[in-house]
Amino acid sequence: MFRTAVRNVLAHKARLLMTVLAVMLGVAFVSGTLVFTSTLSDATQKSSQKGFDGVDVAVQPHRSDAADANPGKAPGLSQALLDRAGKVPGAAGATGTVEGFTAIADKSGKLAGNGAGSKGRNYYPGPDGKDARFPITSGTAPKGPGQVALDSGTAEQTGYKVGDTVRLSVDGPVREMKVSGIFTTDDGAVAAGGSLALFDTATAQKLFAEPGEFSEIDVKAAPGTSQDALKSAVDKVLPDTAESVTGKKMADDQAEMIAKSMDGMKTGLLVFAGIALFVGIFIIANTFTMLVAQRTKELALMRAVGASRRQVTRSVLIEAFVVGAVAAVTGLLAGIGIGAGLRALTGALGSVPDGPLVVAPSTVITSLLVGVVVTVLAAWLPGRRAAKIPPVAAMNSVHAAATTKSLVVRNAIGAVLAAAGIACVLGATAIGADGKGLMALGAGLLLIGVFVLTPLLSRPLIAAAAPVLRAFGISGKLARQNAVRNPRRTAATASALMIGLTLVTGLTVIAGSVQKGVDKMATDALKADYVVGMATMGPLSPDVAKKLAADPEVTASSPLRSAAARIGGETESLTGVDGKAIGELTNLKFTAGSLDGLGTPKANRAVVDSGTAKRNGWQVGSSFATTFEDGRKGRLTVSGVFEGNDMLHGIMVDTSVLTPHQKKPADMRVLVKTKGGASETTKDSLVETLGKNPAISVQDKKDVSEGIAQMINLMLNMLYGLLAMAVVVAVLGVVNTLAMSVFERQQEIGMLRAIGLDRSGIKRMVRLESLVIALFGGVLGIGLGVFFGWAAGELIGSSMATYELVLPWGRLGVFLALAAVVGMLAALWPARRAAKLNMLAAIKAE
Repeated sequence: MFRTAVRNVLAHKARLLMTVLAVMLGVAFVSGTLVFTSTLSDATQKSSQKGFDGVDVAVQPHRSDAADANPGKAPGLSQALLDRAGKVPGAAGATGTVEGFTAIADKSGKLAGNGAGSKGRNYYPGPDGKDARFPITSGTAPKGPGQVALDSGTAEQTGYKVGDTVRLSVDGPVREMKVSGIFTTDDGAVAAGGSLALFDTATAQKLFAEPGEFSEIDVKAAPGTSQDALKSAVDKVLPDTAESVTGKKMADDQAEMIAKSMDGMKTGLLVFAGIALFVGIFIIANTFTMLVAQRTKELALMRAVGASRRQVTRSVLIEAFVVGAVAAVTGLLAGIGIGAGLRALTGALGSVPDGPLVVAPSTVITSLLVGVVVTVLAAWLPGRRAAKIPPVAAMNSVHAAATTKSLVVRNAIGAVLAAAGIACVLGATAIGADGKGLMALGAGLLLIGVFVLTPLLSRPLIAAAAPVLRAFGISGKLARQNAVRNPRRTAATASALMIGLTLVTGLTVIAGSVQKGVDKMATDALKADYVVGMATMGPLSPDVAKKLAADPEVTASSPLRSAAARIGGETESLTGVDGKAIGELTNLKFTAGSLDGLGTPKANRAVVDSGTAKRNGWQVGSSFATTFEDGRKGRLTVSGVFEGNDMLHGIMVDTSVLTPHQKKPADMRVLVKTKGGASETTKDSLVETLGKNPAISVQDKKDVSEGIAQMINLMLNMLYGLLAMAVVVAVLGVVNTLAMSVFERQQEIGMLRAIGLDRSGIKRMVRLESLVIALFGGVLGIGLGVFFGWAAGELIGSSMATYELVLPWGRLGVFLALAAVVGMLAALWPARRAAKLNMLAAIKAE
C-alpha cells in the first residue's frame, strides 16, 4: 500500500501541485513569523542587555502603595545617597543617572529619530573625567546649560558637527544649544532608530528632575564581589523611598518584557497564518475527495483482491503525508526567506537593532508538524469515505454520488450550528462590552454552520444568476448546471474565498464605523479650534499654555493638566482645566449640574463623568476626601455630572485647585479657540508663536480625525496584506477545482465539441462556471462580514457613545469585483486546457 500511495503521488504530480502550494503558503507564513519574531526578540534583548553590562546593582525610587502614602511620583534619589551607595563594602563606584524625553530638530526643522525613542541623559564623568558609557569620539563632553553632545547616528542623520547650534525641546519650549561633542553608545533605543542627547548633570537634573536629584543610581561591584552581596550591602543604606535590584534581574526582566511584547505580534501574525491554513484545508480536502472519486474503480479493485478498509484509508493518508512533507519543507525554506526579508526591511527602516537571523529548532519542528498534520487531517475524511465504498458499487460507477441521507444530516448539522452561532452573536450584542468571548464563540459557530450549509445554499444563489447566464447562450446554461452538479465541491471551493472576504469585509465595516465615531466625537465634544500637544504624547510644559494664551489670535484656551490623587483608598487621575474657559472649548452633555462655578477661587468644585459618579455613588452636591500628589489632603464637591468621551473623562477640577500640589506641573494637551476659527493662516501663526517646534503638534478637528484615520488605515492595509495570503490560497483552490472538473468531464467536453460547440464556447463555459463559483463565495463572504461588522460594532458602541455603523458600499463593490476577478484569473489555465482537449481522445477517455 505504501508503494501504491507513492506511485499515485508521482503519477498525479500536476493534480497535487495546487495542494502543495496551498499548504506551502500557510507553512511559509508560520515559519516566516516565527523566524522574524525570534530574530527581532533576540536582537532587541542582546541590545538592551548591553546597557546593563556596567550595572551590578541599580537603586531606583520606590513609592509605597499604602493608603497613607503620597499618590504622586516617588521622590528622586539624592547626591548624598549616591555618595553613600558608592562607598558601601564591595562597591567599586557609583554613577547617577537622570533622563527624559528630548526632541532634536534637524537642519530643516523636522524631528530627528523616531520620536518615541528620542531621549536625553546626563553625562556623569568618573575619576578620570570620562563617562565609560558614552565614549566621546569628537569634541568634548557637555559643560554648562548651553552645551549638548549628540550620538553619532543622530549627528550623521542630521548633519550636525561639533560647534553647530542645535534646536531641541524637552517639554515644549524650544531651546538652542551648541554641540560640544559626538559620542558612541550601545543604547538599545538608539540602535532601534532613536536619538540620544547628553547634558551635564546639573542641566539634565534641571530639565528632567529636580536640582541635586537622580532617577537611578548604578553601583559597580569591586572584583570578587557578587551582585547579590553588593545588593545586600546597598540595601543597608537605602531610605524607605528607594529600592535596589541587581543588574542580572534587570536584564532578565527586560528580556521577559521584550518577549511578552513580541508575543502580541507573533500571535497576530500566526492568526493570519492559521487563516491561510484553514482555507488551505478546504483545498486539500477538495483535492483528495476528487482524486479518490477519480480512482474509485482502482480502489474497488484493490478491495476486491483483498485490501482492507484500513489499508485503503492508509494509502490515502500516506499519499497526504508525502504531499504534506514536501509542502512543509518547501514552506519552511520559503518562510526563512520571508523572515530574512522582513528583518532586512525593518533594518533598512532603522527601527530595530542589528542581529543575526535566528532559526530556532522549535521553528523547524513546528513548521514541519503544521504542514504534515494539516494535510493528513484534511485527507482523512476523503480516505475514510473511499474505504466505505463497496467494491461492486464502485466498479459499476466511476463517481459515487452523495446519498440523500448524508445531505440531510449535513444540512441539519449546519442549520443547528448556524442557529447557535446567530444566537450567541445576538446574545453578545445584548450583553455589551463583556460579551467578547460569547461573540467569538458565535462567530466561529456561524462560520462553520454556513460552511456546512453551502451545498444547500449553492443551488438557490447560483440559480439567481441564471437570467444573466442565459445571455451567454448554451455556454452560460452549461456553466450554471456544472456549478450545481456537485454542490459539495462547489461549496468547498467557494468557502475558501468566503472566509477571506468575511474577514476583510468585517474589518472594513468596523474601521469605517470607528472612524465615523471619532469624527463625531471630535465634532460633538469640542468647540475648540485646535488641540496642541507633544508629537509623542508626552507631558507639555505649562509655558506652552501661557504662550498660547498671550497670542492675540487666541480668544480662549485651557490646559488639560493631569495629576495623581488618592480617593477612597484608590489612586485616581485628576484633570486640571481653566474652569472659566473650558465651557467655551468643549461641548459636554451634562446629566446633572453644570460647569458653572468650576473656576471660582477656593470653591474646590469638581465635575465628573457619569461612569465615575455611578462607580462611587456620587451626585451633584456630594463631597469626597482627596489626598493630592504632595500628600496634602482636601475635599472636593461635585458640581456637575457629564457624559464622558475618549478625550474628556474622569474628574475635572480647576488648575488653581491642582497646581499648588504639583512640584512640576505638566499638561497633556492645550485646547485653543481663535478669532477667525481654524485655517491654515491661523495654524501657521500658532506654530510661529511656539517657535516652530518639531516636538509640538498643532491639530484642528480635521487633523485629529485624520491622524486617527491614518492609524486605522495603516492597520487596515496591513491586515489586507496579511489576508491577501488567504485570498491567494483561495485562488489556488478555484484553479484546482476547475482543473479537476475539466479532467472529470473529458468525455462530456469531447461530446460537446463533437456536436458543434467550438473552442471559444468551451473556454467561455469554464470561465463562467469559475465566475459563478467565485461570486457565490464573494456574496456569502460579504454578507457574513457585514453581519459580523455590525455585531462587533454593537460591542464597541457600548463603550464609545459616538460609534455609528457605516456600510462602505464602494469598498463592498470593490470586494465583489475582486471575487469576480479571482474567478476569471483562476479559470485561465483550466479553460485553455479544456479547449485544447482532443475530442476523439476525450470521448474514449474513462
